[in-house]
Amino acid sequence: MIQTLIDRICRLFVILMVVCLALMVVMVFGNVVLRYGFNSGITVSEELSRWLFVWMTFLGSVVAVRNRAHLGTDTLIARLPPTGKKICFAAAHLLMLGVCWLMLRGAWEQTGINYGTASAVMEASMAWFYSAGVVFAVLAALIIAFELWKLFTGQLSEAELVSVRESEDEPHQQPASTATTTAAKEQA
Repeated sequence: MIQTLIDRICRLFVILMVVCLALMVVMVFGNVVLRYGFNSGITVSEELSRWLFVWMTFLGSVVAVRNRAHLGTDTLIARLPPTGKKICFAAAHLLMLGVCWLMLRGAWEQTGINYGTASAVMEASMAWFYSAGVVFAVLAALIIAFELWKLFTGQLSEAELVSVRESEDEPHQQPASTATTTAAKEQA
């Protein structure tokens, strides 16, 4: 049930990120065309694009936490026995919860401080800008805590204990048949 809720929230966030990106592209491109072609522009587009970028970044970070897509190394952890992997998994997740707490506290304070401050162009409360950090910290902490709960209840497999994905940017290896053909040509 909780996993389904997390998955639905992340799907919603992916849709919101697409909408944010589309709006940013339309506003910035439209503003450039208006500025260079007609010597005018949309005043709100720069500020709104900045706000959308910040929100898109934090929503994307929640999705990345859910998909375990943040950077990491698994050189040591992959070689540990299952107990060592579990200890490292728990330690890493406890540290991430600590960072979420710091992020929540800081973003909450900034949201409170800027509640009465209006943005320069849109004249919206700057609390909306800083609340992106609050949303990220709360949701990321819930996802991390849920993964810890799955660890302690034995619902994680040994493969799930190593939270690093292979990079898609790595060069692909040649198939064995192509490699032997290439080696044979070089010898001839």
